This record gives sequence, structure tokens and C-alpha cells, in this order.
Amino acid sequence: MPGPVLAVTMIKSYRSQTAGMGIALGHGAVEFPLMLLIYFGLIEFLKLPVFKSIIGLVGGLTLIYLGTGVIRHRSSSIQESENLAYNSVAAGALASASNPYFFLWWATIGAALIMKSTSFGLVGFILLATVHWLCDLGWYLTVSLAIYRTQRFWGGKLQKILYAICGLILFGFGVYFIYSAVR
Repeated sequence: MPGPVLAVTMIKSYRSQTAGMGIALGHGAVEFPLMLLIYFGLIEFLKLPVFKSIIGLVGGLTLIYLGTGVIRHRSSSIQESENLAYNSVAAGALASASNPYFFLWWATIGAALIMKSTSFGLVGFILLATVHWLCDLGWYLTVSLAIYRTQRFWGGKLQKILYAICGLILFGFGVYFIYSAVR
């Protein structure tokens, strides 16, 4: 789904064709513990209004910070743009953890999938978690390979435009998440 994790994947993919792998690992580092919490019945915690508000505010501020950094560095060379001070694994974890809709998805649709998987016991849950993560890995790796391998067709001006768009997407999600948390 288009969102902060995809935007970060696109940014990181200019430097590394395997950035998607790191993004997926970081995303999984946030996602697997969350899936386990749901599996063990702690889903109600995710539904608490205070939890949603905190994630919305902190996540929104984090995304605004990331988006501002991307916009500020859009005129830099690709090598200089890595001064954003986080690697692909950290970027995947940060973009996932700062997205309240990631938690909302797992508290609703994801929780329903987990509950259905448990009809096959622990094996069903493990298969769901594994296949879900492999789909994430396949998607983000495909995106990073495509961006990395086609970057020679994307001139400096197009790269700056893409960085600006991705930065604005991150910034926009941040503003929206904060707005959603306080209303």
C-alpha cells in the first residue's frame, strides 16, 4: 500500500538495489512482535484511544521530521543524501512504527487474519506470519531493484522531483496523523 514505508523504500533504493530487503527486515522487526501480541490476545491494547493518540502524535512528528530531511536533501547528490542518518533496516522500522494506520490495520484486518489462521493451530499462525512477511519482502525488494536499476534514466532533475514528492508524502502523512490524533 502506498504510504511512508514505500516512500522511504524509494528514497533508499537510489543508493542500494537491496534496500528493499533492509526495509522489509525493519518492517518485520516491528510487525512480528505486533502479530505475536495479537496472537496472544493483547489486541484490546491497540484499540485504546490513548494508544492511538500517542502513536498518531509521535508517529506524525517523526514522519514530518523524516519528510523535512528528505526535502532538505533533495538537491544533494545521492551519496550526500545518505546523511539522513538511518540505514534501510532502521528506516523500515521507523516508517512502520510511526504509522498509526499500520497499527489500525493490524488491530482490524490483520487481527481477523490471525484469528482465522489459528484454526490451523500454531502452524497456521507461523505460516501466515511467514507468507505475509515474504510478500512484504518481495514487494519492497522489487521496488528497490526497479528504482536502482532504472536510475540512469532518471536525470538529476527527476531525482530531485522524486525526492521532493517522497518528502512531501512523508510530511503529509505526518500532518494527517497528528490531525487524526488530536481531533
